Amino acid sequence: MKRLLSAILLSSLASAACAGAECRETRLQLRWETGSESFSVEVADDTAERARGLMFRETLDLGAGMLFAYDTPHHPQFWMKNTLIPLDIIFADMTGKVTRVHSNAVPGDLTPIDGGEGVGFVLEINGGLAEKLGITPGAELRHPVIPQDHAVWPCVG
Repeated sequence: MKRLLSAILLSSLASAACAGAECRETRLQLRWETGSESFSVEVADDTAERARGLMFRETLDLGAGMLFAYDTPHHPQFWMKNTLIPLDIIFADMTGKVTRVHSNAVPGDLTPIDGGEGVGFVLEINGGLAEKLGITPGAELRHPVIPQDHAVWPCVG
């Protein structure tokens, strides 16, 4: 019982700390039922940046990722051509709510990874990290690039 209470308290403290954190272009915050996390992100918000993504990178810091942002709902398909590291690909709708999580995309694989309809944002992080942290559909993203008037977790308030 003590362990359960400690876990709940730590989770609440982490969520509260994340909730009070300042929204910045270089940080993306995630929260879900059992936890929260923050990542240093590069934002890919134009066609050329999205096409290059994390190709040719030999490493990705554990607390880092790339956030792909679309202006309108999109049906993205990702592949791992010229990508040298395994990645988790997290798809979210235009409000920042996670709709799909693709774990451990294989470096170099040309098989399309379907994000589904209505995707507004895609977060790529190190392969296996989403499962380790417990990130699943229903998690929420917070970042200034998400339209704040419709964000499930706005930067203010």
